[in-house]
Amino acid sequence: MKAAVLEEINHPLSIVDKDIPEPADDEVIIRQDYAGLCYRDILSATGFFPRIQLPIIPGHEIGGTIVKIGDKVKNFRVGDHVASLIYVPCGKCEYCRSGNENLCPYKKSIGEEIQGGFREYVNIPEIAVVKAPGNVDSRYLPIASCVTGMIYHALFRLAKIREGQKVLITGAGGGVGSNAVQMAKAFGATVIAETTSDQKKEMLQKIGADYVVDGNGKFNEEVKKIGGADVVLECVGIYTFERALRSLNNGGKMIVIGNVKPDPVNLPLGLIILKGNTIRGSISSTRKDVSDALSLVADGKIKPVIGMEMDLNRINDAIDMMKNRQTEGRVLIKFR
Repeated sequence: MKAAVLEEINHPLSIVDKDIPEPADDEVIIRQDYAGLCYRDILSATGFFPRIQLPIIPGHEIGGTIVKIGDKVKNFRVGDHVASLIYVPCGKCEYCRSGNENLCPYKKSIGEEIQGGFREYVNIPEIAVVKAPGNVDSRYLPIASCVTGMIYHALFRLAKIREGQKVLITGAGGGVGSNAVQMAKAFGATVIAETTSDQKKEMLQKIGADYVVDGNGKFNEEVKKIGGADVVLECVGIYTFERALRSLNNGGKMIVIGNVKPDPVNLPLGLIILKGNTIRGSISSTRKDVSDALSLVADGKIKPVIGMEMDLNRINDAIDMMKNRQTEGRVLIKFR
């Protein structure tokens, strides 16, 4: 099979021939139609995460059909449609035992510490695999954890959004933000989408945004005219953080899931203390989050936003387009 391999930091991925893996006792082999391309993959290739172990097959958005199982696999069968978490949890710590495996301090990151998904056949321990309803489109399986499950965790588990609340989503034109627009609408929220791209405004309205604000200026002033935000889903980080915080109503919640640049942000403490606001980080998703998110997809309550599909041999072109903000929605790498 063909695989995309990162051999050196800040170098293009190499397309190489690899043997189809055999499963270890606790592993399943997933045959993928598609894998997801995430901005985190770009950050990994630049050395943003020091844990990365080269050479590595990147890609943490994995899903497809099980074609082989290890001798000790108990919960899956050949033919199951599945999605993978973006990490492999230890399964033993207090976080894993309490259903908060996304916080496991011993988890291994797929595509950084464990060989990832930019290949047609992927071996994954069953502890990191979630069964999907049979009617879920194969395009939506690889993005169930990093996109739909992650957004579900942030909006439902942490923000606990309610029908009628106003939700501001920064970076709404991107692969995470555009899918968050749909998720927030599915929960009955009024959605305010922030983007700096004129080209993406029409798309955001089509997928359900009630308001679109221009991120090039003081968008918090526009949000306040609309009535302010009860919840902010911060998908960008340093570029939008302070304006997003200023958009919150009293008692509001900001859930931070994105950080495209590691520089420090300006944090006026008065906006938290005097308004009683809360800022909370959200990392990844749990197996239950992914399962619940897949149920929303299966029931037709959300339709993940796919912006582009590209063959594996053009993965470096897809990366360049994502770097240059030429993509809308999620980018998929296809294998056949």
